[in-house]
Amino acid sequence: MVEFWTAVLDVAEQTAIALGKQLLSDFSQLQITQKPDGSLVTQADKWADSRLREAIASRFPSHGILTEEDEKILPPTDWCWAIDPIDGTTNFTRGLPLWAISLGLLYKGTPIFGLIHLPSLNHTFHGFWYGDSGIIGPTGAYLNRQPIHTAPDAPSHNHLFNLCARSTAILQRPFPCKVRMVGVASYNILLVAAGAAIGGVEASPKLWDIAAAYVILQAAGGVYVPLEPGPVFPLPLGKDYSHRPFPCLALSRAELIPIFKPLVAFIGENVMAARQS
Repeated sequence: MVEFWTAVLDVAEQTAIALGKQLLSDFSQLQITQKPDGSLVTQADKWADSRLREAIASRFPSHGILTEEDEKILPPTDWCWAIDPIDGTTNFTRGLPLWAISLGLLYKGTPIFGLIHLPSLNHTFHGFWYGDSGIIGPTGAYLNRQPIHTAPDAPSHNHLFNLCARSTAILQRPFPCKVRMVGVASYNILLVAAGAAIGGVEASPKLWDIAAAYVILQAAGGVYVPLEPGPVFPLPLGKDYSHRPFPCLALSRAELIPIFKPLVAFIGENVMAARQS
């Protein structure tokens, strides 16, 4: 099993870093097109997606792959990668140096390994977190191979809380922290894992946006709080996740749930209502 996890980390890290170098040369210089859902995509997204899939298939041919730019049905395999070749495409296309390459590995529908590389920052996060999967292996969360941990602090106006573009209604009410918006779902959560922010909320991320960050956050001592009824993982296999959002709250520790969840619960309620309409 040690050899397996070494290979998983090496393939994810080496591929993401190599792709990041090429993407930096294309940064903000590509033709932009719009998907049917209104989100942006470039040839760089499609190229990076193809390279990620090739690297994974070459080393782990029995693993399934679910990706923003291609297959979105969770395959009936024990192991499946959920990848986002450019998380933060809008930032990427507009010349903002904050975007990421994200790879999450799921076992029987639950993410247990994640790696996220931010080329412009030269930051590579990774982590292992097994939950109730029964899998054993290395543990912990890391930034550039150095251990990271969430902040132990109580909320104050000197602490940061991250928003997504669809959660700004929070600003209409008193809030216990300063707020920031980074425009990258995975990095929103990673800032909590690294102790830079005390919490963050994402209204409508997709599986490939949060699979890797879900692991790293919890491996760093944080807590992932679904803003929807019932547990999220393990996910049913064979389902199409093209339009399935995962509204969530990321916090540095469980003791903060009673403080922040009531402030953001309406976000999940709105997303769930939209899904049912």
